Amino acid sequence: MNLIYQVVGLTKQSFLQKLRRKGNVQEEKGQLLYMVSQIRKDHPRMSAREIYYKLKPSALGRDKFEQLCFGNGFRVATRKNYRKTTDSSGVIRFPNLVKNTTASNINQVFVSDITYFEINGVFYYITLIMDLFNREIVGYWASESLRTGQTTLPALQRLIQERGRINLPEAIIHSDGGGQYYSKEFRALTNELKMRNSMTEESLYENTHAERLNGIIKNNYLYPYNPTDLKSLRKYLQKAVRMYNQEKSHRALKNMTPEEYKKMHTVENENNEKRYFPFQTVNHKNVTWKSENLMSNSVNVF
Repeated sequence: MNLIYQVVGLTKQSFLQKLRRKGNVQEEKGQLLYMVSQIRKDHPRMSAREIYYKLKPSALGRDKFEQLCFGNGFRVATRKNYRKTTDSSGVIRFPNLVKNTTASNINQVFVSDITYFEINGVFYYITLIMDLFNREIVGYWASESLRTGQTTLPALQRLIQERGRINLPEAIIHSDGGGQYYSKEFRALTNELKMRNSMTEESLYENTHAERLNGIIKNNYLYPYNPTDLKSLRKYLQKAVRMYNQEKSHRALKNMTPEEYKKMHTVENENNEKRYFPFQTVNHKNVTWKSENLMSNSVNVF
């Protein structure tokens, strides 16, 4: 290897740094393409140059950004071309684990998406994670960058704080094909948590629950709140999440709010456990005993 480094005229350290920079550029390209697709859904005729000046990507200049867009079917917003190109570009894809499945309890399936929020011509990015069972927002973050460390990672950290690491193994985290969901940092954390990564397969645009949530948070809360900068956007996003979880009723939840539905389901589970598992824990003199509480018999454990 040392001979190879000499031939290319680089030290080992500079060679590895160059590879790392190249990897970062490739990751940002995937993230940018995903965000371009999001913008084009709301602004079908917005040019690649206009999008460049709004996104202000750090890894690409204007001309290379336009070439990236044109090469991936964004002269015209064509979903088929975008899907085909990203599938052949070597990005990581996960199987769709939520297809034809339903969540029967909390902490089983989480869906996530990233959307943009424009303030005075500047684009910011909002990442949301929702528990599919009770529609509760359990992870969120607002940022000025598309980097994984400022989007999906902080949102996932909030999920950990909200639900606890112990409850996340085997849980599904489902998303569209954004680079933030297959980056090394995000995969490292989901692997550490023993969560299962899932992505849409038939279309990069089929993540309906998360996409609908984006629209509700932006149109029903954030736009009326009228944030003026990133600081106020984060403040109002926190308020929007609280109002949504506590006050927003859903027909799918029997017209209850996410928190009400979770509370009701928790009480039902506790009642079922008492009904079918009538074992109670008795503490006496620092010794734990188990006694069975039968209807007609009492058991003396001493």
